[in-house]
Amino acid sequence: MYKKAYGIIETLAPLHIGASAGEETGNLNLIFRDQFTQTGIIPGSSIRGRFRADMRSHTKGSENKWYGHEAILNAENTTTEALVKFEYASLVWLPVFCPGQPIVWVTCPWLLKRYKQIAGISANLPKPYTAPKALQSRQVGTNHRVLFFNLGFIEIEHEDDLSAWIPTDADLAPDNLLVVANKDIAMLHDMALYRQSRVKLAADEKKVDGSAFFNVEALPEGSVMVFPIALKEQGWQPFGEEKSQELYFGGLESIGFGHCRVRLAGDY
Repeated sequence: MYKKAYGIIETLAPLHIGASAGEETGNLNLIFRDQFTQTGIIPGSSIRGRFRADMRSHTKGSENKWYGHEAILNAENTTTEALVKFEYASLVWLPVFCPGQPIVWVTCPWLLKRYKQIAGISANLPKPYTAPKALQSRQVGTNHRVLFFNLGFIEIEHEDDLSAWIPTDADLAPDNLLVVANKDIAMLHDMALYRQSRVKLAADEKKVDGSAFFNVEALPEGSVMVFPIALKEQGWQPFGEEKSQELYFGGLESIGFGHCRVRLAGDY
C-alpha cells in the first residue's frame, strides 16, 4: 500500500514549463496544458527532477534511494524503482486581472474536483459562477452582479463561502475568489497568462542578431497548484525538518522565471 501525500505550489514569479527558448522568427514558447481544461500544468517528471536535484545538492546519495538509481553503462539490472512517485501539478486558483476591480482568483469545478480528491476536502463542489458575497462586483438591476473581464462580463449566479477551497498558508484573499464553468476556464486562462517578447542580441553589440525574435508565455505570479505524491516508505524528508521550501521549476530561471514556494502535506 502506498502512503498518500500532496504538494501545493504557489508561484512567486512567472512559471514557464513547456517549449524551450528558440530563435525562430515569431516562435511562441508555449507552456504545457491539461488536455481537458487547456490550463497550465507541471509534468510529474519536472517535479521529480527538481526534487531529485535539490536532494542531491544537500544529501548526496539519498536521491538514489528515494527517486531511483540511474542506469549504469555496461552493467545489468542497475536501475531501481523510485520510492516516491509524483503526478502532474494542476491549477487550483489562477489570478486574473479585472479592469477597475481587484485581482480575482478563478477556478472551475473540474480543477476543484481534482484538488478535492488529492487533498481529501469534505466540502461539496461549488456550482459554476459562484463567488463570496463580499466579492467586489458591479450591480446590474436589483438581483444581478457581474464581473468585467477584458473579453466581456461574467454574471455571478450563486453566493457561497469558498474559504474551504483555499490551501493552507496560500496567500489568497477569501473574498476575491470566483468559480466559473468548465467551458470558460480556458479563455480566462489565456487572458491571464504572463507573456514576454524576447530577442537575441549580437555577441559584441546591443543590436538584434538578424531576425531572431521569439515570445514566451508563463503562468502568472500568484497561481496556486496541487500535485499528488505516493510513497512506498515513510521517512522522506526533502526539506529536512521543514514542510515548505522555495524552489525553482522549469526553464528561464536566469531571467527570473520559475520561483515557487512548495508546501508538503499528508502522510509522508
